[in-house]
Amino acid sequence: MSDATAKSAAPLDEVMLAMDVVDTLRHQQDLVTRELDGVAREKQLIDRLRNVYHQQGIEVPDHILKEGVAALAESRFAYEPPAPGLGTSLARLYVGRKRWGRPLVAGLVALAVLGVGYFGIWQPYQRGQAEQARIELTEALPAQMDALYQTIYDETKVQQAVVQADGLLARGKAQAAEGNRAGAEDAIARLTALRDLLRRQYSLRVVNRPDVQSGFWTFPEINTDATNYYLVVEALDPDGKSLSLPILNEENGQTETVTMWGVRVPETVYNAVAADKLDDGIIQGNLVGRKSDGFLDVEYLMPVMGGAVTQW
Repeated sequence: MSDATAKSAAPLDEVMLAMDVVDTLRHQQDLVTRELDGVAREKQLIDRLRNVYHQQGIEVPDHILKEGVAALAESRFAYEPPAPGLGTSLARLYVGRKRWGRPLVAGLVALAVLGVGYFGIWQPYQRGQAEQARIELTEALPAQMDALYQTIYDETKVQQAVVQADGLLARGKAQAAEGNRAGAEDAIARLTALRDLLRRQYSLRVVNRPDVQSGFWTFPEINTDATNYYLVVEALDPDGKSLSLPILNEENGQTETVTMWGVRVPETVYNAVAADKLDDGIIQGNLVGRKSDGFLDVEYLMPVMGGAVTQW
């Protein structure tokens, strides 16, 4: 190391030594309280400090010892915490930003994502759903009811269908206006069923197959002295396909969808069909009635008693 370098480093070494002297004085309070009590005893304090460093194998110049004693008296190397205040709090927050910065940024990002998702996606979606439901109730469903009603009005051949459609239309639109979606959809379902019933075409024929009986008789539970006679019938569409129809069972009051059921007929009709089958095993007169397009009910071609059963 050159002389110039040694000279430039000397002041820093002296400052470090002075700081060490102050630190020694702070840790050995008996030196300060008893010896640092007036200028007259400064020499004794310096002697003690010199002795302390000498015991440690360190030789400290007197001017450094004096500088350290003076620095302690002036609190030159003492740390004084800054006074509390907004600036101090902000400074401490800034210094500790690595500790709280990342969690804060992560929290802000999460809040931003939630905010965008809620306000930018969820709320618009909810508003869209509500608006779509409102449009359906106030426009789409009533328009569907009107279309069904008009079809029924145009295709029916009986006034009874128009009367039924009028009632269903009025009730359905009232439900829609009240915001009752289920009620409005029920009215549409009933109008649809009425339209389909008008369009349905089939012939009602006595079943004439070896594996199925063509008729039977029973004693009604409410009057065991009477006898009810039934012909087993099925509904065949224009292509000869058997249809499933809802039939009200007069014995239990329940409606069941079946492909075959018993139609109650007078005893004379029952005996005539039985004799027809016994003649050659084939019922020539097996047409009981017809359901034509535009009508609600079957047009019966033989006398019937107006009742039916689905089980026998």
